Amino acid sequence: MKQAIMTSPGVIVYQEVPVPEVGPGQIEVKMMNIGVCGSDIHVWHGKHPYTSYPVVQGHEVSAVVTKVGSEVSEFKVGDKVTIQPQVVCGECYPCTHGMYNDCEVLKVMGFQTTGMASDYFVVDAAKALKLPDNMSFEHGAMIEPLAVACHAIRRFGDVTGKNVVVIGGGPIGNLVAQTAKAKGAKNVLVSEISAYRLETAQKCGLTTHNPKEISLRDAIYNTFGSDGADVILECIGSPHTLKEAVDIARKGSTIVVVGVVPDLCAVNMGFVQDHELSLIGSAMYRVEDYIEAIELVGAGLIEFDALITHRVPFSQYAEAYHLIEEQKDKAMKVMIEMDK
Repeated sequence: MKQAIMTSPGVIVYQEVPVPEVGPGQIEVKMMNIGVCGSDIHVWHGKHPYTSYPVVQGHEVSAVVTKVGSEVSEFKVGDKVTIQPQVVCGECYPCTHGMYNDCEVLKVMGFQTTGMASDYFVVDAAKALKLPDNMSFEHGAMIEPLAVACHAIRRFGDVTGKNVVVIGGGPIGNLVAQTAKAKGAKNVLVSEISAYRLETAQKCGLTTHNPKEISLRDAIYNTFGSDGADVILECIGSPHTLKEAVDIARKGSTIVVVGVVPDLCAVNMGFVQDHELSLIGSAMYRVEDYIEAIELVGAGLIEFDALITHRVPFSQYAEAYHLIEEQKDKAMKVMIEMDK
């Protein structure tokens, strides 16, 4: 089978490798679509702190089952699936207490272990989730980023009737906002400086704010009144916007850090203490987040098509990274199309 391997930052080559044997508890899948995300871009630029080379990327995927192991009963040949890309130890405290996304020795396919950028992939059946027959493969590959959003909202809790602010209108921020709305938030406000991403958010039925035109503090007051925001979800990963989220948070409210903050961030912890703010991190997802993501899509509550802006054949994998580099904010979700 053909496999795309990043031999060094910015260099992808193809190699012919054998398809691994299918173990008793495993399935073989034919890859159909692979999404490219911001973390992949960090690897492309050689700036991901936990990835070494060579590496096979690919962690936002949809696939079809082509073989099943002798002990697998929950899948059959022809099933549409997506794959959870975490590889965990199953023995540390987080793993044994239902928090395997926080595994002490967590590895993620495409970063610390082999990703799914190949014609076929063999994986433990426990990592696969069945997709509805009527779900497109493109939408199936979007379940992973939607699971990130579901987990972020879950980290806060019940958003029913709440005022929600999302800082950042990229794919994750957009999906976080859509998820909050789908789960019953009273009001959702997306703050973003890109005109294109603001327009995309509006196509998804979201209320938007451009901080170049009015401060986020004023926008929150204009949108929510004196009640302010119950939760602010930072989906950029910028020390500046994280600091701003703390500075403008209403007393007794919550800030969820969804974006990956690459640098040390100066946060006014005295303000956090005095205002009784809850400052919460959100990392990846768990199986319940995937299940919820699939259910939300099945219920027609999530708009994916507005986010998929480019499609690239597997034979031109590197072009996906170049598109994101060249198009910047206009490349929301670039989708790799596998040979059908």
